[in-house]
Amino acid sequence: SGENRLTSWRNDPVSNLPSEIIYLRDEETAEIWSPTPEPAPAPAPYLIRHGAGYTGYEHHSHALQQHLRVYAAPDAPIKIMRLRLQNMMPTPRRITVTCYAEFVLGVDRETTQPYLVPEYDKTHGAIFMRNAYNEEFGERVAFLAANKQAMSATADRTSFFGRLGSLRRPDALQQIGLTDSVHAGLDPCAALQLHIDLPAEGVEEVYFLLGEGANQADSLALVERFRHAEEIDDAWRGVQEKWEQLLGAITVETPDPAMNLLLNRWLLYQALSCRIWGRSALYQSSGAYGFRDQLQDVLALLPIEPQLAREQILRAAAHQFEQGDVLHWWHPPSGRGVRTRIKDDLLWLPYVTAHYIATTGDTAILDEKTPFLTGPELTGEEEECYGHFESTTQAYSLLEHCRRAITRGLTAGPHGLPLMGAGDWNDGMNRVGIEGKGESIWLGWFVYATLNTFADVCDAAEVTGGEHYRQQAEVVRQAIEAHGWDGAWYRRAYYDDGAPLGSAQNTECRIDAIAQSWAVLSGAGDSERTRQAMDALATYLVKEEGRLLLLFTPALDKTPRDPGYIKGYLPGIRENGGQYTHAAQWSIWAFAELGDTARAYHLFQMINPILRSDTPAKVEQYKVEPYVISADVYNIAPHVGRGGWTWYTGSAAWMYRVGVEALLGLKLTKSTLRIQPRIPATWPGYSVKWKYKSSEYLIRVENPSGAGKDVHTILLDGASCPGDEIPLQDDGRQHSVIVHLGDAGRAPGSR
Repeated sequence: SGENRLTSWRNDPVSNLPSEIIYLRDEETAEIWSPTPEPAPAPAPYLIRHGAGYTGYEHHSHALQQHLRVYAAPDAPIKIMRLRLQNMMPTPRRITVTCYAEFVLGVDRETTQPYLVPEYDKTHGAIFMRNAYNEEFGERVAFLAANKQAMSATADRTSFFGRLGSLRRPDALQQIGLTDSVHAGLDPCAALQLHIDLPAEGVEEVYFLLGEGANQADSLALVERFRHAEEIDDAWRGVQEKWEQLLGAITVETPDPAMNLLLNRWLLYQALSCRIWGRSALYQSSGAYGFRDQLQDVLALLPIEPQLAREQILRAAAHQFEQGDVLHWWHPPSGRGVRTRIKDDLLWLPYVTAHYIATTGDTAILDEKTPFLTGPELTGEEEECYGHFESTTQAYSLLEHCRRAITRGLTAGPHGLPLMGAGDWNDGMNRVGIEGKGESIWLGWFVYATLNTFADVCDAAEVTGGEHYRQQAEVVRQAIEAHGWDGAWYRRAYYDDGAPLGSAQNTECRIDAIAQSWAVLSGAGDSERTRQAMDALATYLVKEEGRLLLLFTPALDKTPRDPGYIKGYLPGIRENGGQYTHAAQWSIWAFAELGDTARAYHLFQMINPILRSDTPAKVEQYKVEPYVISADVYNIAPHVGRGGWTWYTGSAAWMYRVGVEALLGLKLTKSTLRIQPRIPATWPGYSVKWKYKSSEYLIRVENPSGAGKDVHTILLDGASCPGDEIPLQDDGRQHSVIVHLGDAGRAPGSR
């Protein structure tokens, strides 16, 4: 989606001009309009519905009922635009339907324009387009096709719009037919024009197909296959079935409808469609894999589609260097990427691998072999290097990949804390430790968590190293307690010269959220200190008025120090003192872990995008989509509470986990489901439908005493289960589970 865009990506939320358009023209009146609100709207309302895998447009104008559904085939690289027209008049009509696509086949049209070569296959009603000069995609052939014979076609964008024409009223639609100009050297596009004869009150459907095959033959086969109505219908059923299988694996029903909407559909859809598969959205269209990014994303899929997590773990391992460090991000298929001095990336490999094995029991993944990348290490003042790196001829086990990551990640600075390098999750703090002496308290917590979870992997796989990792983790823990505590909360880092960051000594960035939350999440922080630190987080970083849970405060602005490019953001924007929602999820989870259930749930509600948009006043304040989580929310007047970057954010996967695991307390461990709820005392309970392989578990959690936590009894198919765990069976049956919450010495229902 970054290096081989089929059509233009504008990155302009104000005038986001479409690059794929369907036009309608009434042949009797010569009126021109689009069945979508842009670029040629008719003076009548448009109803737009977004769902899992599709968008639908409904519009009624010019005595025509217009229904357009857009979706991608689940098993082929093809986008289907399915247009249904119904004549509402008692007389026949002739309508011209024209589909236009602004082909790019690279990063941007201005660069690729001279190299695009079109071809029109009249028999198949398709325009094919190729860019042989796109180094990594030169063999691929894109196409625009229709299910019926086109009356005319053109690949000349200039003739289509005219020299001074516009998207609203192209010159070509004010004439009879398109120019039929299809040859190299033009200002390239693809446009197909169909004529539809609608009988009185009649209905007709047409389909346009946009896609790209591996080569000319593959593209031709795709066009031929999807020209048939039954294939279009099968693709639509496939879209629905595929998403239902994924999004319906875990279904929750709580007293909070906004929470249900996010957990049952939108958060998983956002994480999977946008982050893992598309790696593209309105505000960013990189197409790249981030080493840490997609590894974190797939954690949400472990109980639902563990195979996707397995594939991503091995994919990431293949982008690790022999020395243990990794590419910060890379572009498929070549793997071109950037080698950096960022210190946390590599540790996400053993961290996520450990969680994968704990959830699935699949220790065999440790024996899977992938090569390392090879190349000269960064030298001197070189902060990063972008390029294509060769792979070793020998492949190594995932266990070896994880061990090298841990070995490389175990660094220590003057205080015995891990070195921060060019970033430690917060890429914007890329200058704090760039000289090789700065240290990170947050990274210390993360190292501790990684070492302990991977020690458990070593034990489960019966390989050596577990005890050594635990000893190393204890060394890191002691260093943090000795040098990370600031008196009322944990510091964030130390600059290269030893000055603290995230300290009461600072006038800016005095307290940072992730240094506090991970003291809890890692299990390493002193219990008394962590409670004090989280109280400080609640005092200084929770802003009720703007519904904000800040990353740190105050924003970096006038400090003479150079923490990195984070200071280039306006104060209160994105990581620089705004709500960075990824970290906000960690804060909520930490409160839940501490048993502060009311606060955890309140903060979950506070950042819920649906509840940011449930009144006209909130809509005007938030200004972005209510059905996906945003990466950041502004903390600067007059835009306090305004949503920033949406869709393309790791906070979707983390919010899903916070809702399902931290609050509802559902955690899969191999073939056991543990239930440890942290729900509001006012909830009477909640229910869950959990699909485990061929079986289905209908779980009802009851909260009669208002405890909100602490399992009292569990009944599985009428029989008592000890503790808080449900053994799961792959027996194809439906099972009933009733969970009572309450104090151990109190009978269910008593007060």
